Amino acid sequence: MSDPTGKYSITMPRDIAEAAKARSGTSGLSAYVAAAVARQIERDNLNELVAVAEAEHGPITDEEIQALRDQLHQARKEQARSGADAA
Repeated sequence: MSDPTGKYSITMPRDIAEAAKARSGTSGLSAYVAAAVARQIERDNLNELVAVAEAEHGPITDEEIQALRDQLHQARKEQARSGADAA
């Protein structure tokens, strides 16, 4: 069972609304907008976590970010390779 829904009235620029409507497909504009808002909430939560971590440990350096991106890229390559081996 899904969460209860509510009906809301929002205002947004017409060009954004039309683009969203065109992309929403069969799921509909409401589902498309709800997914976009959910992604924004996730980003806001992550930004809050980063702010707390930086307040406690200092700012994250560009080098640290790049090292983590490299690790993620390597893990994805290994995952793709292991998935291809299993097939």
